[in-house]
Amino acid sequence: MRAVLYAVWALFVLGAAFSLTDVVRGHRRHEQRTADWPRVDAVVTGARAGWTSGVGNTTRRRRYWPTYQFTDSAGIPFTGESQVSDVQERAPGELLQVAYDPRNPAESFVVSSQERATLGCLVPFFIVFSAVSLWFVAHFPLP
Repeated sequence: MRAVLYAVWALFVLGAAFSLTDVVRGHRRHEQRTADWPRVDAVVTGARAGWTSGVGNTTRRRRYWPTYQFTDSAGIPFTGESQVSDVQERAPGELLQVAYDPRNPAESFVVSSQERATLGCLVPFFIVFSAVSLWFVAHFPLP
């Protein structure tokens, strides 16, 4: 019976490690692709509002995706929408830093350290959680 618990634990750890590795690699690819893109200040023009999913018996919460406008190096205005949601709605006129593709300024991203901070916390949490769950499986009382 204990072998089944170890097998379930190993499958969970492998699946979570694969998923986490995929997210980290995708984030690195995005950072490398946008590393030499120009950064400019964009003006918040509004926000698209939505709700969190409420998955796992969590309370649904209101989220906001700011919309913004910026001008490229040629002075042509472009608009965009943040891919990262905020808990509070940003006020119109507030500034955001965005990076845009100089070959296609319509492709832009809000420069945010939020994703990096989340990944920086998630990796150590996963390691500690895996170790604690292994200890739990090893000491789980079986008949």
